[in-house]
Amino acid sequence: MRERVEAGDDTAQDTGGGLFAAVDDETMLAYGVPAEWLGAVRRVGEDGLLDLVGHLPQEASEALLQLATGGTPPPAPAAAVDADPFAHPDAGRRFRLLANVDELARALDYPWARWTTFLHPMQRELVERSYDGPARISGSAGTGKTVVALHRAVFLARRAPAARILLTTFWPSLAADLSTRLDMMTEGEPAVRNRIEAKALGAVVRDLYAAVFGPPSIAPTRTIRDLMAAHAEPGLGLAVLMDEWEGVVDAFQIRDWRTYRDFALGGVHAHAGPKRRKRLWSVFTRVWDALEAEHMVTQGGMFVRLAEHYAAGAPPPWEHIVVDEAQDIGIAELRFLAAAGGRRDDGLFFTGDLGQRIFRQPFSWLALGIDVRGRTHRLSINYRTSHQIRARADRLLPAAMADADGIEEPRAGTVSAFNGPRPTVALCADAEEEIARVGAWLKAVSAQVRPEEIGLFVRTPDQFERARLALAAAGLEATPLTAAARAAGGTVALGPMHLAKGLEFRAVAVMACDEGILPLASRIAALGEDAGIDDVISTERHLLYVACTRARDHLLVTGVAPGSMFLADIGG
Repeated sequence: MRERVEAGDDTAQDTGGGLFAAVDDETMLAYGVPAEWLGAVRRVGEDGLLDLVGHLPQEASEALLQLATGGTPPPAPAAAVDADPFAHPDAGRRFRLLANVDELARALDYPWARWTTFLHPMQRELVERSYDGPARISGSAGTGKTVVALHRAVFLARRAPAARILLTTFWPSLAADLSTRLDMMTEGEPAVRNRIEAKALGAVVRDLYAAVFGPPSIAPTRTIRDLMAAHAEPGLGLAVLMDEWEGVVDAFQIRDWRTYRDFALGGVHAHAGPKRRKRLWSVFTRVWDALEAEHMVTQGGMFVRLAEHYAAGAPPPWEHIVVDEAQDIGIAELRFLAAAGGRRDDGLFFTGDLGQRIFRQPFSWLALGIDVRGRTHRLSINYRTSHQIRARADRLLPAAMADADGIEEPRAGTVSAFNGPRPTVALCADAEEEIARVGAWLKAVSAQVRPEEIGLFVRTPDQFERARLALAAAGLEATPLTAAARAAGGTVALGPMHLAKGLEFRAVAVMACDEGILPLASRIAALGEDAGIDDVISTERHLLYVACTRARDHLLVTGVAPGSMFLADIGG
C-alpha cells in the first residue's frame, strides 16, 4: 500500500538531493503544480519521485516526469476568461463530452478504459504537428507509441474531410486491435471512421494487388521453405537462405545471376566471396523456376510490383499512411510505402521501437527512399509498465540502439509513471518444480486480477503443455492466443512470445526460459556455416523483452536450470 504523503511532508524527499531545485516557482505553477506542493516537489529526489507524482494533478505529474528525463515540457496554454473550460487540454484528461443520451448510454455500458484514450501534451504535439516528409516516433515499450499512431490517423481524418488514411502494421492481431480502438475513438463520427482503413499491411497489399492486377496465386512461405530445403547444399543454412531470399532476392525481385552478384544492399552476399554467392544463387534460381512454372507470385513480388506502379505516377488510394510497430516492416514493404506515401508532406508517419525488433535484420531506410532525419522524436514516459518491471526488462537491452542509417534511439532516461510489486525471476530444478511454482503464482495473482487480465507466454508451442499444466494447477483455463483470437472472458491468454506484441495484461508469466529454448537452439543451428549468430541472439533477447513488458503490475519469469543465458541479465 502506498504511504500517505502530505504537502510539505518530509517523506516526499530523498537524501540524494532535489531534482527540481533549479526550477523557479512560476514555472512550477505553470506546469500545474499546486502552490502548497512546491516545497515537496523542490525537495524530492529520484527515489521519491514516483511516489510524489501520484499525488499531483496529471498535467503536473507528466511535466515533472518529462523534466526528470531531460525534457522541457511546454507550460499549459492560458485560457481566455470567456473560453469554454471543457475545451482546455487539461479538461480533456478528465471529461468526455457526449453528444446525446444514446452516447451516454453506450459510455455507461463500457469500462472507461475501453471508451476513450487520452494523450499527454508531448504526445499531442507530435500527433498534431505538420511534417515536411516521413516522420518516425520511437520509444520503449509502454510509452504510448500505438496511442500516438491511433490519434495521428484520427487527427489527419478530422483535419482534412476528404482525405483517406491507412493505419497499418505488420501484425494481423495488432491490426485487429487498432480497428477496434478506432471504432471507440470515433464513436459518433462515421464520416471520420469510414475514411480510415485499419488493416495489416499484408492484407492491404493482397487486396490492392487483386484490384490493380487481378487476383494473384500467392506462393505460401511453407512452399518456398520446402523448395529451399530441397535444393540447399551442405553448409547453406535454411534460415540464412530464407533471410537472404526475403531481404534481398524477393524484396528486389532479382531474377538473374549478374544482378545478384553485383547487388550492393546488404545481405549474406555482401561479405561472401564469388563462390559462396554462386552457391546461394544456385538455390534461388531453382526456386524461381519452380514458382514460375506454377504461375505463383511471392509476397515480395506483390509489394514490388505495386511500388513500381505508384512510383510510375499512379495515384495511391490514400493521402496519408500511419504505420505502427514499424521496426518489423521489411524491405519490400518499405519500398511499397515509400512509393505510396513518401513523396508528400505528412504522407508517412511511423511509430516503433528498435528494442522490439524480433524478426527483421537491420537495413537502411534511407537507401529505400525513406528519409526521417530531422523528423525523429522519442517518447520517454512509460504509462503501461510499472517502474519495477520496466527497470528489470531494460537490463536486456543496451542503453542506446542505432538503426542502419546511424540514427540513435537512446533508451536511458525513460521513466515509468507508477510503482508496482517487484518482478520475480526463478530458476527451477526441473519442469515439475517450475509447473508448481508458476501454478502457485497464477493462483495467487488471480485473486487480485481477472483471468482475462493475465498472459502466459512461452517461446514456441512446443512448451504449451508445461504451461497448461501450470494453469491446471492454478484451477485456470486458457484461450490459445493466435493472430486472430484474444483471451475470452474468464480465461488466461496462452501463446508464443511473438504474439504478445502490442498486447497488455495486468499480470504476465513467461515460463520455459530454458537453455536451448531461449535463444532457440534450432534457430541457431539453421544458420549453418553462415555468420549471423549475434543477430539471432539479439532478436531472441528482444523477444523476451517484448514478452516481459506486456505486464503492467505483476511479472514472473521462470526456467529450468541452467536456464536461458538471458536470465542472468534480467534477474537479481
